[in-house]
Amino acid sequence: MSCKRVYGMATRDAYGKVLVELGRENPLIVALDADLSKSTKSVFFAKEFKDRFFNMGIAEANMVSTAAGLASCGKIPFASSFASFLMCKTFDQLRMSVANPHLNVKLAGSHGGISIGEDGASQMSVEDIALACSLPGFVVLVPADEFSTMALVRQAAEHKGPVYIRTGRPKAPVIYQKGSDIKIGTANIVREGIDVTVIANGLMVQEAVEAACACSERGIDVRVIDMHTVKPIDVNSIIQSAQTTGAIVTAEEHLLSGGLGSAVAQVVSENCPVPMGFVGLHDTYAESGTPEELFRKYGITAGDIVRKIDAVLKRK
Repeated sequence: MSCKRVYGMATRDAYGKVLVELGRENPLIVALDADLSKSTKSVFFAKEFKDRFFNMGIAEANMVSTAAGLASCGKIPFASSFASFLMCKTFDQLRMSVANPHLNVKLAGSHGGISIGEDGASQMSVEDIALACSLPGFVVLVPADEFSTMALVRQAAEHKGPVYIRTGRPKAPVIYQKGSDIKIGTANIVREGIDVTVIANGLMVQEAVEAACACSERGIDVRVIDMHTVKPIDVNSIIQSAQTTGAIVTAEEHLLSGGLGSAVAQVVSENCPVPMGFVGLHDTYAESGTPEELFRKYGITAGDIVRKIDAVLKRK
């Protein structure tokens, strides 16, 4: 894995692209959006499949209920909106109309995390992963780059049951190559190491890689894992990393409550307790700014991961 940051397309663009491919392959796939298709990129699907696309207007709760109805009739609906609106405004519909009957609805929350930047706090999702993970039977995905997005969205279409996929607004650094082996529920080791493990997802995978490169210059060998599937989480990968490296740091673009760090800590504490550190947002909403400014202000950069690595190694 290269330490140099090379940008590919945004994960929301990759989602829109693969959704069109899926639409060509499977006539059961339909798409819904809440008047944000140009941003979520479901507009690509809308242009090619006018009779299988439904713009529900600014009515996310109604959109989720409609998606549940379509799923109950055998369709495979992909419902898209900003992650903050999709999870926060529709939670009751998700709970009673999708999770409870375990319907085959796919939810794509774009503009996830604080990297939405200048659009401001009201549109930033910092609790969407926690909400999605709390719904019984949901699969929860946070892809890191375009290639992992394409692979995971394809598998989401094949999975029988509800899936939440978080995508992002900015261009994402390339982590994988086309055709890389990426499977729902199986974490990917993107960099081997024996001293400490950093478990990250989304844009934080690249931050973790750069942190590992910086540590390498000081003789610290850091393993980096892409935990793209937060639920069901890869228990075996976490236990193996805890046993091999003896220390774990998690890194996420999300509140520390109820996200990736919480899920990993549950596995570690029950199976192989080791010193842990957590990089994420500390019980706060973010301000408006560029993604880089916000990552620095809220402490989720590669440098912050390095400092957390140093701290856990002192407790190892």
